[in-house]
Amino acid sequence: MEEVVLRLKELLFPSIADVAVLSVDVNIEIVRVDARCIADGAVCPVCGVWSNRVHGSYLRFPADVPSGGRSVVLQLRVRRFVCGNSGCARRTFVEQIPGLTRRHGQRTERLRSTLAAVGLALAGRAGARIARGVSVSRSTVLRLVDALPEPEVAAPRVVGVDEYATRKGRHYGTVLVDIETRRPIDLLPDREASSLAAWLTERPGVEVICRDRAPFFAEGAAVGAPQAVQVADRWHLWHNLSEAAERAVAQHRRCLSTLVPTAPELKPEPDPEVAPSGSPWPTGHRFADRTRARHAAVHALLEAGHSRRSIQRQLGMTWRTVKQLADAAAPEELFTGQWQNRPSVLDDYKPYLDGRWDEGFTNAWKLWEEIVPLGYKGSYQRVRAYLHKKRTSPRPVTARPPSPRTVAGWILRRPEVLTEPERLQLNTVRTHCPELDALTRHVRSFAVMLTERQGERLPDWLNAVRQDDLPSLHTLAVGIDRDLDAVIAGLTLPWSSGAVEGHVNRIKMLKRQMFGRAGFALLRKRVLLAQ
Repeated sequence: MEEVVLRLKELLFPSIADVAVLSVDVNIEIVRVDARCIADGAVCPVCGVWSNRVHGSYLRFPADVPSGGRSVVLQLRVRRFVCGNSGCARRTFVEQIPGLTRRHGQRTERLRSTLAAVGLALAGRAGARIARGVSVSRSTVLRLVDALPEPEVAAPRVVGVDEYATRKGRHYGTVLVDIETRRPIDLLPDREASSLAAWLTERPGVEVICRDRAPFFAEGAAVGAPQAVQVADRWHLWHNLSEAAERAVAQHRRCLSTLVPTAPELKPEPDPEVAPSGSPWPTGHRFADRTRARHAAVHALLEAGHSRRSIQRQLGMTWRTVKQLADAAAPEELFTGQWQNRPSVLDDYKPYLDGRWDEGFTNAWKLWEEIVPLGYKGSYQRVRAYLHKKRTSPRPVTARPPSPRTVAGWILRRPEVLTEPERLQLNTVRTHCPELDALTRHVRSFAVMLTERQGERLPDWLNAVRQDDLPSLHTLAVGIDRDLDAVIAGLTLPWSSGAVEGHVNRIKMLKRQMFGRAGFALLRKRVLLAQ
């Protein structure tokens, strides 16, 4: 019998000492384990004095980890001891079994740790749903997560910093990652420079700070850790260069038309508003058809011998209308008035719109915004109608030139990975456009600096960029000048913010998993502890 009891104890409490299993009762829903503590005494939690003087005992029923789909409940006999220190504020105290119970605990320690791990992975609602065999609410799961102790993190030497959104476009926080261990070490509730500076001031051992080119991170790092080397992330540098390159290609969109073969010239078609007969109104026009029908009806009655008064009564027309129709030999004589050959406020700006249209710019709203500073006083609807007419008019079917983004992609990619048609088209563009040729040279030179860690060449690259007529690259050069030391370090040192970007993506997943119910404190616990 003793052997059976020992085996039950080893099976149910393998890592807990001083516990004796008395019996196990199993039914279809619950496993009830009768146990007691067999230690000689206990230590007072207030004064730390050992006592073996028993005051009394009672039963506790903490829930344990489910077994075989059944709920497990301990029927634990615990003793209350009298404290041997007469000066202690607590006269009596209840024994606690390390690793099994805690004061006022309704669950064993291993069940608490299991539910906390589930809460870290799945948050409250999903965690309560997945904890089968345990009656627990989502709020309890969140409380167990919130009660977890703060993680102990060694003083970091290389820190990565980036922002994350708690509500995109409105509220942002800061995540800090130990780049050497690739683990998050803290979350800040905002992205202010003062918050980052205060955090760094408390950790004077930081030697390297990896960041993007945000000015508030640069300022906070300079104030909080002036001894640290700031490293601008290489991915962000390349991303900034790619955006500037695409803007530069868009500014020289006209050069891309050289890649499209010249279409055969078509004969100009007659104005659809002028019929072949010379009438300014085509067949099928509502006003023209109505006028022709009424003219034919009046002249038919006149030929039949009816008087104009009789025609007025029969057709329900006014005398003036009958007279106009009768005096006109053909209906086209009546197609004059306020709708024909009227000047438009758009006439003076049509050459400009036609030129921009030929360049490939067809956005009506943007074109309207361009001609308003030139003096156009009309409405946007008139511009849209004019461009709609051009858009729907028959045109020769020709190949469209590649988009600026496509050409920028050719420039940004490695030359050896381009296909032969792409390489030929890029060479054609570079031959016909000196600006895009200079852009290609600058981009490829920067790529060599970035991949081969040649940050010392950056000042020469900036001087070369300023010699060419590339305004978008000039803007990029001005921004790099403001952060020159960090950019040179980013192009020279092996550190980067790649690990931080991965944790920002993970924060998005954790934040959405909580449905926005929990606050910053719970999000911070999940980010730091759920690895």
